Amino acid sequence: MQILNPPGRCPQCGTSRPLIARADDGTLICGPCAGISDAYVCSGCGTSGRLYAEGLCPRCLLSRRLRRHLTGPDGQVPEQLTPVLQALATAKNPHGALWWLKRSPNARLLADLAASGEVLSHDLLDDLTPGPPGYYVRQILVHAGVLPERNDTLDRIPAWLDQALTGRPAEHARLIRPFVHWFLLRRARRRAALLRRTDSAGPYLRTRVRVALELLTWLDQQGITLDQLTHDQLDRWLAAGNTRTCKVRHFLEWATGRGIAPDLTVPAVPRQDSIRFLDEDDRRAQLNRCINDTALPIDVGAVGALVLLFGLPVSRILHLRPDALSDHHRSTYLTLGSHPMILPPKVAALLRQLTTAPRQRPLVEKNSPPTWLFPGPTPGRPASRHTLSGKLQAHGIGTRPARNAALLALIDDIPAPVLADLLDLHPTTTV
Repeated sequence: MQILNPPGRCPQCGTSRPLIARADDGTLICGPCAGISDAYVCSGCGTSGRLYAEGLCPRCLLSRRLRRHLTGPDGQVPEQLTPVLQALATAKNPHGALWWLKRSPNARLLADLAASGEVLSHDLLDDLTPGPPGYYVRQILVHAGVLPERNDTLDRIPAWLDQALTGRPAEHARLIRPFVHWFLLRRARRRAALLRRTDSAGPYLRTRVRVALELLTWLDQQGITLDQLTHDQLDRWLAAGNTRTCKVRHFLEWATGRGIAPDLTVPAVPRQDSIRFLDEDDRRAQLNRCINDTALPIDVGAVGALVLLFGLPVSRILHLRPDALSDHHRSTYLTLGSHPMILPPKVAALLRQLTTAPRQRPLVEKNSPPTWLFPGPTPGRPASRHTLSGKLQAHGIGTRPARNAALLALIDDIPAPVLADLLDLHPTTTV
C-alpha cells in the first residue's frame, strides 16, 4: 500500500509510478522499466498508481459508475442530470463519492429519480415522503444548477402541512390552511427577506400548527366549537399543557381577526432572566484557549472565540459568509449589523484560515470560493447548529454561559443601542 499511495519517482525513467521491482543494483524501479508495461496503469486515463476496481483508478471508476447510476429509461443519463453527473465526477474525494454511491440512501433516491424519467422539479420532490434523503437530493440539484434556489425551510411547509392534515376532520383543514398560508407563511417570508436567515423558521411554524391542531382536537372531544370557546375553557386546556401550548395565541389572534373565535387572551410566557453565567476569569481562559490552542479544531476555536468575545449565538455565527470579513488599514473587520467591528489579529487569522481551508466540504462543490465560513455536509448549506454546539460542548465550551458572560462584559462598556447595532441584535435583547 505504501508503494501505491503515493507512487514514487522512478530513478531510471523519471516518471511518477509505483516502484514495484528492483534493478540490478537493487534500486526500486517502476513496472515499465522492469518490462511490465501495464502494471498499475489505469485503463481509462493511463495514470499510474493504485487501481480501485475494473482496472480503473478511483476517478475513472467514479465516472463510469455514475453513468450507470444515473441512467434513465432510454439507457442514457438524462440531460437534466448532466450537471449533477459532472459535479459528482469531479468530487474532491473520489473514494468518498464511490462509497456514497454504494451505501447512501440519498444516492439511491437520485438513481430512482433518474430511472423514473420524470422532469425534475421542486413540486416533484415535494410529493416525496419528507425526510433527509429528499432534502439532501434537493440541495444537490439546486447546487448543481438543475433546480432554482428557493427558501426551502419555508417552501417545504405546504407539503408538510398536507401530511399533518391527513386523516384530520375537514373542518380542521378549513381553518388551518388559511392560517398557515395567509398568516404564518406571509409573516415568515417578510421576516426572512429582512433578516436573510430562515433556518429556525420551519420548526417554529410547525409548532404553532401542531398546537392549533391540538386545541381543535380538544374542542371536538369536549363538544365545543371554536366560536363557543370561553376564557375558562381555554385556561383549563392551557393548564393541562405546558409553555409550548401558549403558542396557540397566534392561531387565536388570527381566528379572532376573522370573526371565527371570540376575543380571548392567552397569557404570555414570562421571560426568564439569564442565570447561567461563566465566571469572567474562566471566560478569559477559555477565550485564550480558543485563540492559542492548536490542538483545538479550527472551527471549534473560531466559533468559541466569537461566542466568548462577542456573545454571538452559534446559529448566527454559522450563517456568516466570507464577505462578512474585510481588511482596512492592516486590520480585519467583521460586519454583523450596520457597522463593522475590528477583530483581534488571532481571531481574524482563524476566520481567514476557514475561508481557504474549511473544516468540512460537501460532496458536491462549485468551482468558486466557499459560500459559508462554516460549510456543512449538505451542498450549499452551512453546518448544523446542533452539531457544532455539541463539538463546543465536547471541548468544554458551554455556549449559553459563555454567551451570557460575553454580553455582560460588553454591556459594561458599550450602551445597549450601540451594542445592538454592532451585533445585529434587537435592542430589547441587549437591554
